[in-house]
Amino acid sequence: MASNENGEFTFANGNGMAMVANGNGTPRNGLAKIQTQKKGNGMCYDDSTPPVKAQTIDELHSLQKKKSAPTTPIKGTQGGGAFAITLSEVERHKQQLQSISASLASLTRETGPKVVRGDPAKQFETPKVSSHVSHHHHFTPTISVSDSALKFTHVLYNLSPAELYEQAIKYEKGSFITSTGALATLSGAKTGRSPRDKRVVKDDTTEDELWWGRGSPNIEMDEHTFMVNRERAVDYLNSLDKVFVNDQFLNWDPENRIKVRIVSARAYHSLFMHNMCIRPTPEELENFGTPDFTIYNAGQFPCNRYTHYMTSSTSIDLNLARREMVILGTMYAGEMKKGLFSVMHYLMPKRQILSLHSGCNMGKDGDVALFFGLSGTGKTTLSTDHNRYLIGDDEHCWTENGVSNIEGGCYAKCIDLSREKEPDIWNAIKFGAVLENIVFDEHTREVDYSDKSVTENTRAAYPIEYIPNAKIPCVGPHPKNVILLACDAFGVLPPVSKLNLAQTMYHFISGYTALVAGTEDGIKEPTATFSACFGAAFIMLHPTKYAAMLADKMLKHGATGWLVNTGWSGGSYGSGKRIKLPYTRKIIDAIHDGSLLNAKYKKTEVFGLEIPTEIEGVPSEILDPVNTWSDKNAHNETLLKLAGLFKRNFETFTNYKIGKDNKLTEEILAAGPNF
Repeated sequence: MASNENGEFTFANGNGMAMVANGNGTPRNGLAKIQTQKKGNGMCYDDSTPPVKAQTIDELHSLQKKKSAPTTPIKGTQGGGAFAITLSEVERHKQQLQSISASLASLTRETGPKVVRGDPAKQFETPKVSSHVSHHHHFTPTISVSDSALKFTHVLYNLSPAELYEQAIKYEKGSFITSTGALATLSGAKTGRSPRDKRVVKDDTTEDELWWGRGSPNIEMDEHTFMVNRERAVDYLNSLDKVFVNDQFLNWDPENRIKVRIVSARAYHSLFMHNMCIRPTPEELENFGTPDFTIYNAGQFPCNRYTHYMTSSTSIDLNLARREMVILGTMYAGEMKKGLFSVMHYLMPKRQILSLHSGCNMGKDGDVALFFGLSGTGKTTLSTDHNRYLIGDDEHCWTENGVSNIEGGCYAKCIDLSREKEPDIWNAIKFGAVLENIVFDEHTREVDYSDKSVTENTRAAYPIEYIPNAKIPCVGPHPKNVILLACDAFGVLPPVSKLNLAQTMYHFISGYTALVAGTEDGIKEPTATFSACFGAAFIMLHPTKYAAMLADKMLKHGATGWLVNTGWSGGSYGSGKRIKLPYTRKIIDAIHDGSLLNAKYKKTEVFGLEIPTEIEGVPSEILDPVNTWSDKNAHNETLLKLAGLFKRNFETFTNYKIGKDNKLTEEILAAGPNF
């Protein structure tokens, strides 16, 4: 290219021929003129866009992101202008870091670690505020200088899902973005909870308050052992270049909200809890203050097997007096969710609030239903109804004001998930959702939900607002119906029974379902499973205490109890058939609209259950199980077998007195099978 004396530019084409564009814009070869401007310095500029305001690539990157401004005025700020805002913002950050440093403080040193906000990988960003905060608990002074005292721990505080995606993809092996935008991750060697490694500190208070002994999920440990494990977890977290800190809430009821802090080492854990806990608004986060409960998730680091009470390299430890939880030796995120649920099972009853392992939905007229059920009973499927609002799928509180969801998200099973069977869950697995231990195509990143190569316990965690008919805020009036779900693989429980109060308590305490397990000779037969209050692994008090609270609230607010069997009819597993889902949905619809209350009922043998004689849309012959069995003797034998299993299970609870005169205990026992 060359310029002639008229300011025209000459271009050489591929044949060596010259093409000249003249000053009036008419190209001599028919091609459009390239608009340029010749400056005084003789350089040519492209004037289509102004140049960027950056001299280096780092400066260009810094222009890409703008700083989040405070959303509310800071209390106590005087004067106006940017200077006042900057000062108060620095002070706010300083207070946050002081609180986090105090959370991470070792109890054997005078101070917490030096903490600073930001990603250590971003070396060009200068840390604004550090904190070296005194800890007010008792301590034993040690040498003041150590390697850990010389370093900064970078705090990644309440990061957004997009920021956590970046952290996971960059630094956590096994993290990928699926075709729908969800974050796929691995939980390591543990792909489920470790109930035998979960321990609770037994002290003077909890010794009397908690349920200990036979049937109890609470395995004891002493205060000293907890502190040893806490120190191990805190030292591990402080040794890292960075930790993730989430400050969030539990319980949508504002009067009974719990502030929780989760300190973890993985972006996966931070995003999981971002989804599962209630996400604070920027205004709420600015005034968060000191948490009510703290989780130290050092799951990548094992516990010391030589420590007293330790039986493996995994330990999940609860200290209710200190309001702290320590996780060592497992990266399965569900331990955090269910650990906090256990805490709520302790804290809420102290406030006369009933904590429940249940699903919950609400009709357009404000009628609320609770769904209790163990795995495989259809709790998630039946509580997710396009004609009703979803309040929550797993954890709730029943207060003086009504019901409220404890969580801010859903934790759904993914095995054999399909768009046809579970469209809402399928569509919720998008950007922001966490997919645990699933298998996907290495090229397209499409998930194969039928693949069990990693585990059968594949899961998705997503915010509850990803469900289209979720009710936000997740609260509702007092329940009208309490539905207890059982998948009876023995095939002798009716598809639906209306329960009186004592029967509701009996079946609530029993928490029955039946699983199909393989025997040694390859024949499959049903196995009865009982889980007190439909969540024995998480309750802290004796089951009868929760049952008494449930009965009191049902009586006070006029709720009706129902036992719904989603299992087999016409025989046990292997000979009978599973009750069709459309029939179960018709039964649930009849409960919701109140028509089932007005049906005619008859009483069954042995269990003494009230069963309706007809329901619209459901074959009448299946409503009484004996009608569907061709071999009546086999039915009676199976019925008595199941009744015996119920009685044997309930022996655990017979010696526990409810009330001063023990009358309620006698009524509950009488409500069980009689033969």
